[in-house]
Amino acid sequence: MSLLAQLRILVVDDTTTSRLLLRDALETLGFRNIQVAPDGEQAMKMMMTTPSHLIISDMNMPKMNGLQLLHAIRTYKPTSRTPFMILTGSPDRAVLDEGRKLGLNNYLTKPFNPDQLRRALEAIVGKLH
Repeated sequence: MSLLAQLRILVVDDTTTSRLLLRDALETLGFRNIQVAPDGEQAMKMMMTTPSHLIISDMNMPKMNGLQLLHAIRTYKPTSRTPFMILTGSPDRAVLDEGRKLGLNNYLTKPFNPDQLRRALEAIVGKLH
């Protein structure tokens, strides 16, 4: 089994279509162990029981936005070093600066294609192929 197939990725987005599109793009890149959560609260619960190796989260979600989820992930010791990438439709510099202060590893602007996703992930985990 390849390394990509073994990495567990958690996709967090309140839009079903976005979760499915991201899941398909990740599978195209070779990832097979993909979990999904509809919001930050559910994602945090999942991380407490079955931690993922990488989190890709939408920025704007109800209940807990991407930065609030990042803060929760960084302050919970077992997940504090989990790589975290934000997806955003409008990259606001102040928001991204705040994310970097919290330990954001990378971000990707929507819409994106699989090659852009691959490059954003490689910036975090290294060469995928």
